[in-house]
Amino acid sequence: MIDGFINLKKPANMTSHDAVNLVRKKLNTKKVGHGGTLDPAAVGVLPIAIGRATKFLEYLADCDKTYRAEVLFGVSTDSGDLDGEIISRVENFEMPAPDEIESVLKNFIGQIEQTPPKHSAIKINGRKAYDLARKNIDFEVPRRVVKIHEIKILNVAEKILTLEIDCAKGTYIRSLAADIGESLNLPATLKFLTRVRVGDFDLADSCDFNNLKILPVDSCLSNIKIFELPSRRIKAFCNGLPTDVEENDARVKVYSDEKFLGIGKIRAGELRSEKLFIDSLN
Repeated sequence: MIDGFINLKKPANMTSHDAVNLVRKKLNTKKVGHGGTLDPAAVGVLPIAIGRATKFLEYLADCDKTYRAEVLFGVSTDSGDLDGEIISRVENFEMPAPDEIESVLKNFIGQIEQTPPKHSAIKINGRKAYDLARKNIDFEVPRRVVKIHEIKILNVAEKILTLEIDCAKGTYIRSLAADIGESLNLPATLKFLTRVRVGDFDLADSCDFNNLKILPVDSCLSNIKIFELPSRRIKAFCNGLPTDVEENDARVKVYSDEKFLGIGKIRAGELRSEKLFIDSLN
């Protein structure tokens, strides 16, 4: 049994689900999942979990992400990228000056509200928004609060603005591109997107389908602090029994004798297991 994560560099024109299926085939194993859907047209980091690592995918959901985005001005689409239908176009315009762009970008730092694209996996009354959009069903996507830590201008060229965006979970870069254009009084859409980072998974260290590299589960969860459990309490931890600790409430990676046991939750001075990695006490 293979257990671990893969820092996969997803190519363009492939869904995240297709990437999972290809990994299943390459490794000849059924228990495979992915952490954080990446649009088919986008490239970059797609965390893949194998075996027991699939139980720990939920802990990647809260990780911050970094994107490199090319924003095309002069065109807007119903999907927020070039795969959609054009809904607005401006032929002759001057690109805003870098200082004007910088001034506008400051308004998108911190907690902001945005409306996810209708062509997205957002659930509307239990159904995915993109399924409703493809069937031309009229619906509204509710606005949501997201957090953007930093936006850097990498390049300003004719009609194209290249940005690096560091953000929290749930941020839609397609919506951000359209909103930036609206703030600059120009239609805009996402031309190309690269996901550079998901938590500990960095594009510089990613692999392709021909060179799959399995990473230890605990090495990919550095956002969760470490807790050393006395070996005499291993059995209690694995059986869901509490251990008295002098720690503040927190979620922790639990180790004993240098062995990763799983994820624990500390509450009111007691540590209990939340997700076990070991299958037995042997």
